[in-house]
Amino acid sequence: MSHFIDRRVNSKNKSTVNRQRFLKRYKSQLKRAVADAVNRRSITDVGAGEKVGIPSKDISEPVFHHGRGGTREVVHPGNKQFQKGDRVQRPESGEGGGSGQGKAGRGGIGEDDFVFELSRDEFMDLLFEDLELPNLVRNQLLGTTEFKTVRAGYSTTGAPSNIDVVRSLKGAIARRTALGAPYRSRVRELEAELAALLADGVAEDAAPVVALREEIDRIKTRIAALPFIDTFDLRYQSFTKQPEPTSKAVMLCIMDVSGSMDQVRKNLAKRFFILLYLFLQRNYDRIEVVFIRHHTIAQEVDEQEFFYSRETGGTVVSSALNLAYDVISERYGSDTWNIYAAQASDGDNWDSDSTICREILTTKLMPLMRYYAYVEITPRQHQSLWYAYQDVKAVHPHFAMEEISGAEDIFPVFRDLFRRQEA
Repeated sequence: MSHFIDRRVNSKNKSTVNRQRFLKRYKSQLKRAVADAVNRRSITDVGAGEKVGIPSKDISEPVFHHGRGGTREVVHPGNKQFQKGDRVQRPESGEGGGSGQGKAGRGGIGEDDFVFELSRDEFMDLLFEDLELPNLVRNQLLGTTEFKTVRAGYSTTGAPSNIDVVRSLKGAIARRTALGAPYRSRVRELEAELAALLADGVAEDAAPVVALREEIDRIKTRIAALPFIDTFDLRYQSFTKQPEPTSKAVMLCIMDVSGSMDQVRKNLAKRFFILLYLFLQRNYDRIEVVFIRHHTIAQEVDEQEFFYSRETGGTVVSSALNLAYDVISERYGSDTWNIYAAQASDGDNWDSDSTICREILTTKLMPLMRYYAYVEITPRQHQSLWYAYQDVKAVHPHFAMEEISGAEDIFPVFRDLFRRQEA
């Protein structure tokens, strides 16, 4: 068997089909590698690409080989160690096994694992596959600016790049056929008269024959003078923009930055929200994100301040919920917007304030929400806020809550909260 290796430099998008086939074939291994990469990465590198090692035994391809039986001789040129009839032993275990495992050996041949490099887009596609915003519906077409370009037949004017060659040639043939039809009919009549005269024995140089021939040539010249294609024949593909129903959605990100949230918990919360932010940017074109940080008071901030501000203080969770309700009331009507919220906290809160949080969620926020996800970041026992939120979950099925105890829990919890629901 011969192996041919193409060393030419690949152009852009070359072998795209083969690459997609490879991604589909080893999808399960790639997805495991992506999940592991998210758990061990820093906050700023969550959305980068990844190099994935695949054991060589898993990428073996079927090959043709000689079956048992028969006699054949094989000559290996340049072999100074073995002679015909010698038995070649297999490499001992650990010698040349590949993958960088085992001790050094004196001989043997192995093969390293195959390393496949995922691009950023491929990494993100695998990361967010089978995830969606639950209960997303198209409320209204009011105020939308999204349009879909659709075909609208043909026009006589347009850009040169939109010329429809086949349609234009069909029009040119029809024009030449229509304009030349009377002349061709006249030519057939004259040719019939000429044939009749010649059949009656009239000489070729007779005046009537010469006149007929001159008239036939004149008409044929006129037919040939018809232009092959004229500007009148050109047809251009026409396009128009149709308004398309679009889902208007807003996500409220609420993060506890109080003093009880130490740096480890804050980093875990930031990683969860960065993952959520990348997911929203990747999958939804028209979605607004509102960032709310809170300690004893709540503030609506921008993306930079939400992830990197160092402000801290006490803990009053109800301040964030009240601010979220005010933002929704002022800017996002529930009849035209799909409203979502994600909250991350360590669960530490005043007992009396936890009761207030339960009332705000039950009576104000949850009737407006499509989905509310609460993540508690704590290795300790649950406190009053968790139990208050359990009462909310019992009343509202679109309220979800999970707990995170370490970096390895972030991605599984994220997938549980935003997994694609069955129809």
